Amino acid sequence: MPVKKLSYRFDRLPVIFPYHYRANNHLTVGDLVYYGPCPEYYGIGEILNIVDDFCIVDFRGTGSLSVHKEAFELRYMIPIHKLNLSHLLTGADS
Repeated sequence: MPVKKLSYRFDRLPVIFPYHYRANNHLTVGDLVYYGPCPEYYGIGEILNIVDDFCIVDFRGTGSLSVHKEAFELRYMIPIHKLNLSHLLTGADS
């Protein structure tokens, strides 16, 4: 199976595990997030819905697993805006 060339430098996103203090975030619908333990697997997605401790995230196939929509516990999701990571998301050549 060929290795997928990713559009962004997900390897520069910090790995944050569940239960770590930085994984305890207030998230809302529309937030841009990534999967904390392995950012490159799912890529960056938008929260579509939140029910109790779970959220539906639309990744649009941005990660190496080409996942489009997935449900996660909130403790696994890390918001992009809170970490001020916009400088990492300007493209593959940054």
